[in-house]
Amino acid sequence: MLFPTFEFGVFFLVVFAVGWELRRDPSWRKLFLVGASYFFYGWWDWRFVGLLVLSSTINFSAGWLLDRLGRPSMRKTVVALAVILNLSILGFFKYYGFFLDSLRVLLETLNLERDLPFMQVILPVGISFFTFQGISYVVDVYRGHVRASHSVLDVFLYISFFPQLVAGPIVRAADFLPQLDETPRLTRAMGAIGVVLILSGLIKKMVIANYLASELVDPVFFDPSVLGGADLLIGVYGYAVQIYCDFSGYSDIAIGVAALLGYKFSENFNQPYRASSLQDFWRRWHISLSTWLRDYLYIPLGGNRGGGFATYRNLFLTMFLGGLWHGAAWTFVFWGAFHGAALGIERFARQKLNALAPPAGEEPGYITRLSRPLNRVLGVIVTFHLVCFAWIFFRAENFTLASTYVTGLADWSVPSLYVTPFIAALIAGSLCFQFTPPKLAEWLARPLEYAPSAVLGLVLGLGIFLIWAAAPAGVAPFIYFQF
Repeated sequence: MLFPTFEFGVFFLVVFAVGWELRRDPSWRKLFLVGASYFFYGWWDWRFVGLLVLSSTINFSAGWLLDRLGRPSMRKTVVALAVILNLSILGFFKYYGFFLDSLRVLLETLNLERDLPFMQVILPVGISFFTFQGISYVVDVYRGHVRASHSVLDVFLYISFFPQLVAGPIVRAADFLPQLDETPRLTRAMGAIGVVLILSGLIKKMVIANYLASELVDPVFFDPSVLGGADLLIGVYGYAVQIYCDFSGYSDIAIGVAALLGYKFSENFNQPYRASSLQDFWRRWHISLSTWLRDYLYIPLGGNRGGGFATYRNLFLTMFLGGLWHGAAWTFVFWGAFHGAALGIERFARQKLNALAPPAGEEPGYITRLSRPLNRVLGVIVTFHLVCFAWIFFRAENFTLASTYVTGLADWSVPSLYVTPFIAALIAGSLCFQFTPPKLAEWLARPLEYAPSAVLGLVLGLGIFLIWAAAPAGVAPFIYFQF
């Protein structure tokens, strides 16, 4: 079930009304929300509801055992088995075909062709997201960062809660489970920010992302060999804006819907294209994933505690595996490896430049003060284009298409077909919003906090109607559904 559809609108109105009617009976409310979440997930394919039940059962059982076992060796065994089971389920559905196809190519190269057990495996929507949530719950219980829940309903709701189920943000148990112990309340502030986030998410997805996809990105990436450098350059700029608006739009809607149901999610994007370094970019882009990779992969690998080489290795492995998480294709592996290598080079260069900086406490001169904003502007430009270069491989169907795209950027002799005033304005305007005040949504929501509930409903309904009228025809799925 897609957010920007009539079906979801009806579904949410029912969930909203019944959910708040049950607010004084927590157990029935949780049971209803679990049922609604499974209905939401089963709308896509009911056969995979059982997979969601299995994942939730594994992680609840692991947490229950960890809460009762005292021996460290037994606790390590439980957490290891839980992680292995979670990753095995994810690996089968997401990487079975990828690894068999790669093995086939390798065997053919070595003249060792064999019949391999190929099967058509359907990738369940959202499996990467709810698997990572389950792993984080078990690991946090093991580390003592959160107490194991004794409520099956709480854990099942935490893993399956429909706003974030299929495309995040990845919610931590320490942030969500305590909210289930409290009587839900819908404050004026939560209602106002929920309405603003839902409308901003719909604008990003239905208008900006969908127009860019249909009018520019899809045709440009379909066959870049027939296009010139101008179209290819604006095409990758368009994709940078499209994927941001598509994914951050989903996150905005998810956070807004959760707020209207009385729950708080952390922000998932913070104006990533204003970043002046790749490190800064990953602190702003898909924050729930980047912090997950930091806490459950980078730090356990050793983080920056083992010296220079170990730090660069850990950075590279973290981003390499982060790329593989995004999809079963070598283009995603390259995307992750590129970011890992670039982060290492950036860290090395920063250390060398810091060694040349004025000693601590020395008052910088006029030239130094003047160069700081210029350095930041240069950093934003360089970082954005490094990210855009990597987006080419993220979006391209294969390496051949990506290499054709990259080489075609140098050919400006072919007349442009897609550089239009509308497309250029859409991209430029969207990028300008990356430099607005960081808390713009909260500022826009503040006047609505004083509005009656009926006015809030009217603003939401009118806003949805206007967005629907301005959007192109059709409802495109969100990009991150495939991950």
